[in-house]
Amino acid sequence: MSEIDKRVLEIIVETANDHFFIVGGDGKIIDVSPGAEAVYGVSREELLSSSVQQLQAAGVLKPSITMEVIRTHKPAQLMQVTGTGRRVIADAYPVFIDGKLERIISRSRDLTDLQLLQDEYALLQKRFSEHLKRSQVAPDAEEQALDDALDSLQVRSGVMREIALLLKRVAPSDANVLMLGETGVGKTAFAKQLHRWSQRRDGPFIDVNCAAIPENLFESEMFGYQPGAFSGAARQGKAGLLEQAEGGTLFLDEIGELPLLMQTKLLKVIQDGSLTRLGDTRSRKVNFRLVVATNQDLATRVEAGLFRLDLYYRLNVIPVTLPPLRDRREDIPDLVDACLKRLNQRYGRHKILATPVWSTLMGSEWPGNVRELENWLERAWLSSPTDQIEVPTTSNNTTQPPESLPTMSPMVAVPLAPNETLKQYLARLERTTLEELCRTLPSTYAIAERLGISQSSVVRRLQRYGINVVK
Repeated sequence: MSEIDKRVLEIIVETANDHFFIVGGDGKIIDVSPGAEAVYGVSREELLSSSVQQLQAAGVLKPSITMEVIRTHKPAQLMQVTGTGRRVIADAYPVFIDGKLERIISRSRDLTDLQLLQDEYALLQKRFSEHLKRSQVAPDAEEQALDDALDSLQVRSGVMREIALLLKRVAPSDANVLMLGETGVGKTAFAKQLHRWSQRRDGPFIDVNCAAIPENLFESEMFGYQPGAFSGAARQGKAGLLEQAEGGTLFLDEIGELPLLMQTKLLKVIQDGSLTRLGDTRSRKVNFRLVVATNQDLATRVEAGLFRLDLYYRLNVIPVTLPPLRDRREDIPDLVDACLKRLNQRYGRHKILATPVWSTLMGSEWPGNVRELENWLERAWLSSPTDQIEVPTTSNNTTQPPESLPTMSPMVAVPLAPNETLKQYLARLERTTLEELCRTLPSTYAIAERLGISQSSVVRRLQRYGINVVK
């Protein structure tokens, strides 16, 4: 390293607002920024003569994030309590040379330093609230406009209509929206409606479940990659999900499951409005509206060091909490009606609900919310042999799994016939089962649902045995 580069590095370390540690791969402290003295209660000279192992043993670092990087060889973020009693957020990154861990760069930020960011957020919320009051039209006209614009969103309860009105008002802006609520309350449906109300409605709506993408594929899926970026990469490269959302809305569901390294990269995209593909050296401008959702308490995850506080404040511009279905039972009739129409259209029959079913629907707690309600209705639809949907009689549990619902009459165990092989015996049982289901269920889709296999598999099996579904 040249003398100029050394001096540049010294100036960066000495003048940074964050508190930097540069540590060797063995844990020995090589350099530390002067501001760390006040936070950790130890002079710079003492820090430079110590190791992170010694500081952790002495209670100066509780815990040492550098020790975590030495252990895992991966970037880390956690909440520290220093020897002076201060709480700081610490990040650390490994530096490898020829595959060997040579340095760990860590930085910490005193939480009191984030007070300005919190004040800025509070001011933004205040201005936004004042903007809504100034722009609000007459209540009756606004209610009528909401009814005309709701499309397929079923909301009748007062609390959900207030949420819908809020989303309709913020839709023209590009402010980030954080949707909170239990699993199945309808966060995705409201995110799509927000997109339809926005000025980006003609652009794409990219729906990403952060918990469904393996961590080792996350960067290439989100940021894309250049040709030859890694073994198995597509020859022409690939645009990531962030680029695919260009001009539209990017919806990140289960944002609390986003890996820490990806949180850092996402924060940079939000701040800079640009990204760099895997294996590329040039940045690309991106322009999308960000909406995120979670069923977790992000503040708790921040406390546990699992979610970046600075990213949390960036995302939490317009927080929207969707209440559970048990707290807005007025919405159940409309949700049931819409779901029943979809089922009748999908399966090609017109079924109606028996009157006693309504007491079950309105009286259940629905811990899985709208998603559980829809799944229960589909199971009840498929298990009812007539055109009147009844409450399953095998259990009082309204959220019973489909395999325990009465879709078949019980069969007596069939003994193995003389000279019959196991293969022949199993084929005979399969044929008998399919014949029974064809008499009681309306379609191959319903049979597939009952057996837990694909519809195409059911069709092939029926053709093999020459069986037809009884209409």
